[in-house]
Amino acid sequence: MNRNLLISLVDKVVRVDRGGPESRIGKLLTAGEDHFVLLTEKDGIVYYKTQHIKSITVNSRDGMEFKVEDPEDDSYLLPTNFKTVVSNFLHQWVKVNRGGPEMLEGIMEEVTDDYITIFSKDEIIRLAMYHVRNISLGTSKKEEENKNEGNNETTNNNTTNNNSVNNKGRNARNRKR
Repeated sequence: MNRNLLISLVDKVVRVDRGGPESRIGKLLTAGEDHFVLLTEKDGIVYYKTQHIKSITVNSRDGMEFKVEDPEDDSYLLPTNFKTVVSNFLHQWVKVNRGGPEMLEGIMEEVTDDYITIFSKDEIIRLAMYHVRNISLGTSKKEEENKNEGNNETTNNNTTNNNSVNNKGRNARNRKR
């Protein structure tokens, strides 16, 4: 993708790629030499390497639905190139190539010109820098599970409360008969 084209799309809601697991809709925040920053509803701020982008779509007629507030300017990285973006995530939990079969999630341990190293579960994974299509800070599986458990407890409590209310209503109706 041409940097001038990307700059012309800053602050617009776009779809990156037409479909598939890596396709995302979001607001283009900024464009660097070889990458751009996209704010998405589901994944937050994602850094894309332009080399791997097949298409960018702007819906000029109706627009695309997007309901996320703009982050503060200092809440995302503004480096000039993608390697610097990746280097800034050293020793942090990251998601790489989100959505596809090559998705990785783990702690970024090393960044070189040729590859990155990620610790994921019991594995040490080296991924060629060329094949890093996008990257973002991720949440660990445990954090996501804790959020889900909290949601499940709320759901379970609501279900229990609803069942109690329903049972009381049934019992009152049965007594009237």
